[in-house]
Amino acid sequence: MSIVDNAVYVNGHRTRDPESLDETYFVLRQRQGMAWIGLYRPDDKELRSVADEFDLSPLAVEDALTGHQRAKLEHYGDTQFLVLRPARYLDDVEKVEFGEIHVFAGPDFVVTVRHAESPNLARVRHRMESQPEFLALGPEAVLYAILDQVVDEYEPVAAGLENDIDEIEDDLFSGDPGVSKRIYELSRQVITFQRATGPLTAMLQELMSGSPDHRPDPDLQDHFRDVLDHTLRLSDRISSFRALLQNALAVNAALVAQRQNEEMRLLTESSIAQNEQTKRISSWAAILFAPTLVGTIYGMNFHTMPELDWVFGYPMAIGLMVAMGIGLYATFKHNKWI
Repeated sequence: MSIVDNAVYVNGHRTRDPESLDETYFVLRQRQGMAWIGLYRPDDKELRSVADEFDLSPLAVEDALTGHQRAKLEHYGDTQFLVLRPARYLDDVEKVEFGEIHVFAGPDFVVTVRHAESPNLARVRHRMESQPEFLALGPEAVLYAILDQVVDEYEPVAAGLENDIDEIEDDLFSGDPGVSKRIYELSRQVITFQRATGPLTAMLQELMSGSPDHRPDPDLQDHFRDVLDHTLRLSDRISSFRALLQNALAVNAALVAQRQNEEMRLLTESSIAQNEQTKRISSWAAILFAPTLVGTIYGMNFHTMPELDWVFGYPMAIGLMVAMGIGLYATFKHNKWI
């Protein structure tokens, strides 16, 4: 069975623990109290039973069965339907895990449908049972307690994200190639966190003000206002997270570009140095090639070469070699190749 806890309260006191949903319905009609039913991933049959008894909207029931809803507050007649996105920070993997809880609240009942481990609704129930006078205010008091617990559990998440952002700021200048991926992952978590907490402001304002036909108890209004204050501070904090991550991403992009420019500069300087060495080698190769060319020509020893029998043939060849070498050296020196 997916029934986590199931009780009927009269004047804020727990009067009986029914063993089944049918018994809960019977006791509720008999004692005219408030039923508080906690379900954890219920099947279609269990949720349909609750829906038939309390005349819940089929659309809201379908949302509760399928899950994956955004945070919202909807009204179906005199029944309120809340979807909340609780969260918890996982220290071992440094990630945020988001859950989902659906709450149906009517004149004499509260039904919670939980799809994740968080929040700990048993803690909420024990807290409310220790304050029977406050619990006697009815389903709205339970709504406050659930919202308060969800918002309180957001605080460790915000602290974990803040610590991760501080670590990223330290890693920005370390040259870690994985910092860009970490910034992107954190940005996605912060955006999801903002989507989970953003609608709470309007929801709490609506619950605090009530409707023209029904105004919440002044004590309840004060409690809703306290949760609203925590929510507004949390929203400002999350907005600052997004700004910090956007700045970190911009700084990281600038640092990557700077490192790339430095690498290009070093590569260019290396290429220029190699070009200078190539020029020097080519220049000396040309200077040495000129005498070799002259020597090669006269080394063929053809009979029709008149310079071979000329008295000044050898000095002329040597002089030609020296002149060509000096001429090439002067040319390369003028062009700063040597």
